[in-house]
Amino acid sequence: MSILAVGSIAFDNISTPAGRAENVLGGSATYFSLSASYFTDVRVVAVVGEDFSSEHENILQKRGVDTRGIEHAKGKTFRWGGQYMENLNEAKTDFTELNVFEKFHPQIPAAYQNSDVLFLGNIHPALQSAVRRSMNHLRLTGGDTMNFWINGARADLAETLKLVDIMLINDGEAKMLGGESNLPRAAHKVLATGPKALVIKHGEYGATIFFREGAFGIGRHPFRAPTLPIDEVKDPTGAGDSFAGGFMGYIASQPELNREVLKRALFYGGVMGSFAVERFGTERLQNLTRDEIDARFQIFRELTHLE
Repeated sequence: MSILAVGSIAFDNISTPAGRAENVLGGSATYFSLSASYFTDVRVVAVVGEDFSSEHENILQKRGVDTRGIEHAKGKTFRWGGQYMENLNEAKTDFTELNVFEKFHPQIPAAYQNSDVLFLGNIHPALQSAVRRSMNHLRLTGGDTMNFWINGARADLAETLKLVDIMLINDGEAKMLGGESNLPRAAHKVLATGPKALVIKHGEYGATIFFREGAFGIGRHPFRAPTLPIDEVKDPTGAGDSFAGGFMGYIASQPELNREVLKRALFYGGVMGSFAVERFGTERLQNLTRDEIDARFQIFRELTHLE
C-alpha cells in the first residue's frame, strides 16, 4: 500500500556531545519518508523555500519518494536549531524560524487521492483534520502531535483524534493528553477519544502500543518492544519520525492488519530509529540496505526471547 506523508521539511543546526552540524536536511516529513521508503511507496506533501535545491530534493527521489506534492514557495525553508546535552532525549531549542512553513496549507494533488495510508506529521491539528477529510479512500490513518498543540489547540486536536486510527506520541505527551500521571490510564483515556491504537514512544527505552477494546479485532492487552543499545548516539533529532516511518511503512507493506503485524511494526520502528541516530540528519537513512534493516530486526527480536 502507498503512504502519503504530510509534514515539514526543514534545515537544522544541531549540537550534540558528538559534534555539531549546520544546515542539515531534516523535518518530520523528510525523516518519515526516507524511513518508510524501505518498505513501501511513499508520497510527500510539504512546503519548502527558495533555499531548497534540486540536490536536496534528489535525496528523497533517490529513495523513490514521490516529491510532486512538495510546494515551492518564495522565502526560506523552515529552520530549527537546537542542542542536546547529557540528556539525549531532550533538546534545548536555540531558535525556530517557521518561514514558508508558517502559512503552509497542505494541498493534496489529485494523483495522491488513491493513497492507501495517510500519515499526518506534526502540523497544526486543524490542518491535519482538513487533510484527512479531503481523502475518502484511505485504509489507515496515522498521526503525530506535540506538547505545543496539546496545550494551545486542544479543541482542534480533539477533532483530529476522531479521524486517526493510530496515534504516535511520547510518554509526556500521552500523560498530558490523557490528563493522567499514570501512563496506562492516560493511554486508555486518549483511546476513548477516537484512535483505535496508541503508540507511546519511550525514547531509548523502546515503545508500547495500547489498543482500544475490539479495535483491529484485538483486546486491550498492550505490547511493549525494547530498543537496541547503540554504542554512540550522534544525533537523536529525527529518531521519533524515523520510528514512525518504519512503523507505518512496515504496516503498509503487509496484506492485512492484525496484532502480529502491529507488534512487528513496533520492532521495525525501533530499527529505523536506531539507524537514524547513528549520523547527523538523514545521512544514515539515505544509505541503508534492506539486508541491514532485517539483520537489526533479528537482533531486536532476540532481545525479547529467552531460550
